[in-house]
Amino acid sequence: MAERLIVVGGDAAGMAAASQARRRRDGADLEIVAFERGHFTSYSACGIPYWISGLVPDRDALIARDTVTFREQFDIDVRLRHEVTAIDLDRREVVARDLDGGGEVRAGFDSLVYATGAVPVQPDWARGGIAGVFGVQTLDDGAALLDWLDREPRPRRAVVVGGGYIGVEIAEALLQHGLSVDLVEQGAQPMSTVDPDMGELVAAALRKVGIGIRSGLTVTGLQERDGRIAAVVTAEGPIPADVVVLGLGVRPNTALAAAAGLPLGPTGGIRTDLRMRVPGVPGVWAAGDCVETLHRVSGLPVHIPLGTHANKQGRVAGINIGGGYATFPGVVGTAVTKVCDLEVGRTGLRESDATAAGFEFVTVRAESTNRAGYYPGARPMTVKLIAERPGGRLLGAQIVGWSEAAKRIDALAVALWNGMTVDEMTALDLGYAPPFAPVWDPVLIAARRAVDALSRAER
Repeated sequence: MAERLIVVGGDAAGMAAASQARRRRDGADLEIVAFERGHFTSYSACGIPYWISGLVPDRDALIARDTVTFREQFDIDVRLRHEVTAIDLDRREVVARDLDGGGEVRAGFDSLVYATGAVPVQPDWARGGIAGVFGVQTLDDGAALLDWLDREPRPRRAVVVGGGYIGVEIAEALLQHGLSVDLVEQGAQPMSTVDPDMGELVAAALRKVGIGIRSGLTVTGLQERDGRIAAVVTAEGPIPADVVVLGLGVRPNTALAAAAGLPLGPTGGIRTDLRMRVPGVPGVWAAGDCVETLHRVSGLPVHIPLGTHANKQGRVAGINIGGGYATFPGVVGTAVTKVCDLEVGRTGLRESDATAAGFEFVTVRAESTNRAGYYPGARPMTVKLIAERPGGRLLGAQIVGWSEAAKRIDALAVALWNGMTVDEMTALDLGYAPPFAPVWDPVLIAARRAVDALSRAER
């Protein structure tokens, strides 16, 4: 009799695990059933803002593999609109509710992958069910927002609450729709994933294109009129709104895991070992935005919800379930985004992270250009490095600039991953030609400045 693998969650991590397990085990040997409560599998949630803006015209372009592909090419039984409501570890069984047809499904398992992702942070004031208030975590969320934007009367004023990646990307998307947009952020600057001085550069770029920045402001409620959103209530008074988008971040979706007795870590995510196994629970694996992982620089557990991590973790779990061997060694927190034409990249620790982890460090900022200064299209770029004292090991890096800025963070991420010092980085053999970089690349200029700062600090 074939073994059965149950996958809870049909997006990046879950379906990567299922696909890898299938590649290593034929259909007669392993039955795979995936339960997904939504309408789609394996889609790019990160692409939703670009679909809303119109830059990506077709929703289906965001779907990497649909259920037909998984069934016909991978022999995976994908059950959409089935929400797993309980996991019984003693009976090795899951219980799922058919959200469309009604009724309940029970399915036993030999192995289980828990890949439920994350759920949006939603404060009490946002739970009133007022029409015109949206999140943007799923394709269904994106479709609902687009439908609202096209309804009559058409919205003219938008408020985005939260200035993280999704917040700033959605603010730009709504601007492209012709709405006036206010971005409300509780912190000192938007983009709290970078230090405030770098976030200030992002705020300036947003203001320049016409997005209102309300930083240092806490939202306390919502006002409605005739069942529709009318304003966002803040400590400084109401901000009129015809549509509100919440971008307050996410937390691990672990309620089902906790109820089943799976171990959670200090971040609220599920604890796993390097092979993505849940410790102490034989045959159970977890991957994606619902787990916590190791930060390779600080050595601390972190929850960093990114599709890159989810795909890699799911792949590792699937290889191991299929009889192979693979590990997930942790993260350094590399991420990039684009705000209108401004590009933002970051990797490793921010100043606040480095302080919390107990490091002594220096920070430097280097102003340069993306290309040789005389070459057409040269634009400014700011590179910030955080280096440990006294040895100079790179702890973190941030880049804010225009064309060709963000992907330079990859060179810094590789240096960080391999424990390089800023002194070692000054000799990196990076590519040079006037259309692509100055003779001293901005990364190298920043590394030289960090070496100088370390020298001054030790005098």
